[in-house]
Amino acid sequence: MSIRVRMTVLAVTGVLVAGCTSTEAGPPGPSATAGTTGAAPSASAPDSAPPALPASLTGQRPDWKPCEATGSGPKPGDEWRCATVRVPLDHAKPEAATIPVALIRKEAGRKSGRIGSLLFDFGGPGASGVEILPQAADEYRQLNERYDLVGFDPRGVGRSAGVVCRDDAEQAAAETSVDLVPDTAAEEAAYLKDNTAFAAGCARRSATVLPHTTTSATARDMDLIRQVLGDDRLHYFGISYGTQLGGTYAHLFPAHVGRIVLDAVVDPTADTTGHARNQTIGFQRALDNYLKSTGQDPKAGTERIARLLRKLDREPPAVGGRRLTEGLALTGIAVTLYGQANWPLLTEALADAERGDGSALLDLADYYNDRDANGHYATQTHSQRAISCADSSERPTAAQAKALLPEFRRLSSVFGPFLAWDTAGWCANWPVKGERRTPEASAPGAAPILVVGTTGDPATPYEGAEKMAKELGDGVGILVTNKGEGHGAYGTSACVTRKVDAYLLDGKVPAYGTTCG
Repeated sequence: MSIRVRMTVLAVTGVLVAGCTSTEAGPPGPSATAGTTGAAPSASAPDSAPPALPASLTGQRPDWKPCEATGSGPKPGDEWRCATVRVPLDHAKPEAATIPVALIRKEAGRKSGRIGSLLFDFGGPGASGVEILPQAADEYRQLNERYDLVGFDPRGVGRSAGVVCRDDAEQAAAETSVDLVPDTAAEEAAYLKDNTAFAAGCARRSATVLPHTTTSATARDMDLIRQVLGDDRLHYFGISYGTQLGGTYAHLFPAHVGRIVLDAVVDPTADTTGHARNQTIGFQRALDNYLKSTGQDPKAGTERIARLLRKLDREPPAVGGRRLTEGLALTGIAVTLYGQANWPLLTEALADAERGDGSALLDLADYYNDRDANGHYATQTHSQRAISCADSSERPTAAQAKALLPEFRRLSSVFGPFLAWDTAGWCANWPVKGERRTPEASAPGAAPILVVGTTGDPATPYEGAEKMAKELGDGVGILVTNKGEGHGAYGTSACVTRKVDAYLLDGKVPAYGTTCG
């Protein structure tokens, strides 16, 4: 597992949360790992201009039909329509093989004054826009008056040639047998072996698409979607990892940028270790804020939770036919920090676990890891790793991860050790060479882009928004600061929601540095 950058709907509270994952289950984390295979295929360089797309692709017209139920979500209502468009498997060879990209749309309420399509990406990477957008659409009802709301499954996700790496039995076995914070040589060997096996499963089951799951390829797909939908410019709302995708799009297609909002922003300057460090700081900051809200001293409260995790590592309690491991407990803790409304759940779950009842933390971990009551796991974490490992060229080793442990423990005794090890587990022996060390987001000449950062964001700490606004360039990146908690500000901060709505609906660009809260 990993605590990376996913955006999804936390059903138990109805609030939007975000995070990420690795093999077992655990908090969101960075992106790369030990060793790579020398003969691994490479993704094409994101900045190289590919050949022009043929008219057979740019001239597509979606055949919108009633939607079927997708994944674990309910069947979308009658106001939603679904379609599929074809995109090049390899944008360097646009006349060759294609893959499907699934779309979902709810048309604008007003035909007069309609602005165009508003494309969403909810993060992950690996989140299904086809599944999430209908569930989250009430948050965007004001925007839906003048925009068609459009979601999509990015390449390698869900119905868009979705990556699959292992089955439920393999996932369950890893959950019980792999320690995400190895303490012994044997645990370390099992940890790296399992991550290598995960990579091999991806290569075996998803060999065709695996080299082509980069963010830059998806950004090029988005520009084709823009053309197919009939929009002169791309209007886009990116959340969490979706901000990295939006920044990449702006870099590749600055002249096609319409009104773009990036909320809960990934730091475009951070490499694998930098992301791990950022999240260690971010999750500990959110945990401190939670502890303060309950009247606890953050230092003492953190040590109390660290003691609980050490106990669970030694003696994981039974929960039905399963056990609450240290990694699963850490995942359950992390998911509650994605939104302040979830904090009461954390208080109850920790109290239960200290009494020997791990069921609440296990339920939270299962939610985060997309495991249903029947033991079936969704494949978002498979897509997430495929995309992030295709993006990042870094492959930290176990020795490099261990060297991070002292620093990361100082930053957070709860989250630091996991996130340090995750640098070496995430892309261990990945069969595809990554594209580059850090993404490129410079977009000279693009229209203004709103960059919204929340000061208490655990998964994409506020400093990432500052970095993104700077990377986009003067007059392009417009920083909006939300003084608050949680992963994402739109829909939770009334002030941010008003600023974003005024920008998307009326083109009103707030002053750089506008602060809400």
